[in-house]
Amino acid sequence: MKRYRNLDGHSGVSAYECGDGFIRIRFVNGDVYEYTDEATGREHIANMHQLARAGEGLATYVSRFVHDAYARKL
Repeated sequence: MKRYRNLDGHSGVSAYECGDGFIRIRFVNGDVYEYTDEATGREHIANMHQLARAGEGLATYVSRFVHDAYARKL
C-alpha cells in the first residue's frame, strides 16, 4: 500500500492501493476496506483513485458517498 499524503493533516486515511476496478483503503485505526466497481460503482472508484493520488479529500468522500458500499473488509 502507498502512504496517503494527507495534505490537510486531519484525514482518517493512512494508506491506499489503487488497481483496475478497485481501491483498498487503510484507515488510521488499522481497518482495511476494499471498494470495487461492482460493489461501489465505477464512477465512485474513479473519483476515489483521483482523491487518493491527490492526497486530499478521500476520507470525506468515503463518509459522504460510499461508506457502507464496500466489497469486503480485509
